[in-house]
Amino acid sequence: MSDDGAVVLGIETSCDDTAAAVVQGGTEVLSSVVSSQVDLHAMYGGVVPELAGRAHLELLTPVIAEALGRAGVVGRDLDAVAATIGPGLIGSLLVGVSEAKALALAWGLPFVGVNHLEGHLFAALLDHPSIEWPVVVLLVSGGHTLLVSMEGPGRYRLLGQTVDDAAGEAFDKVARFLGLGYPGGPAIERVAVAGDPAAFAFPRAKVGDGLDFSFSGLKTSVVRAVGRTPEASDQDVAASFQQAVVDVLVAKAARAAVSVGARGVCLAGGVAANGVLRRAVTEACTELGLPAYLPSLATCTDNAAMIAAAGWWQLEQVGPSPLDTGADPNLRLPLLA
Repeated sequence: MSDDGAVVLGIETSCDDTAAAVVQGGTEVLSSVVSSQVDLHAMYGGVVPELAGRAHLELLTPVIAEALGRAGVVGRDLDAVAATIGPGLIGSLLVGVSEAKALALAWGLPFVGVNHLEGHLFAALLDHPSIEWPVVVLLVSGGHTLLVSMEGPGRYRLLGQTVDDAAGEAFDKVARFLGLGYPGGPAIERVAVAGDPAAFAFPRAKVGDGLDFSFSGLKTSVVRAVGRTPEASDQDVAASFQQAVVDVLVAKAARAAVSVGARGVCLAGGVAANGVLRRAVTEACTELGLPAYLPSLATCTDNAAMIAAAGWWQLEQVGPSPLDTGADPNLRLPLLA
């Protein structure tokens, strides 16, 4: 098989989703399987690391088997095995990395260790392979809120990031405070549909008018507002909170796009599945005369297709990873000097 059509098995176990996917040529998804642990962690209001690691041990092998079966391939048909090596929960990461290395050895294939954040940057490419560079990527998840100038695969400049809570983390905390359940993002969005986004004038943190974000103050404002007006409906609180988050995210992304001369704006990460955010980014890009590259809902949350796509590129441009490559829970996105 030619290098351009290399078939990569991707494995993702950085947090609480057990995922495997087979991708050909970096953009053609032959299969993508995700086994969610939401029900397992819901009673605790968040991910319990030890439980997540144990669940990965039980789920990963059958998930990989299903991904291979759906793609109609076996080990000898693959060109590489890629797995997330960080950032994430160390116990969860080790399960995926260990299995990926074992399969690579058993099948005589190269192993590729992939940065989870870089995987998210590749998610939009699965749906929009003809993206023109540079683009600004707004990566918004439970653990990260980043603005990145992506000058091409492997060429990243950090423009801004949260100085405290990630946006997804703020959603989880506010949902927990309101008793809406876990995960917080979908819960807030579901309740907010019936609410008034202008009911509360929650703050939009400027952080020095730069491109950094802050959401801890917004969370505190929600708690105080509910304390002052206990009769307020959860719908209005949720809608107003959600709008405040979206306003800040979109304003910063638009400013970043103008500042770097971007030729488009990409969304990435779990919060990219939020319908209000997706519409707001699309509208802002229309005003700027730029395309909005929105990943499909399936590739917003943690998935292995994006890991396989990033692994394909890394294999082509950098080569395989050494088999002694370890998992790093604090791995950072590789940036241009």
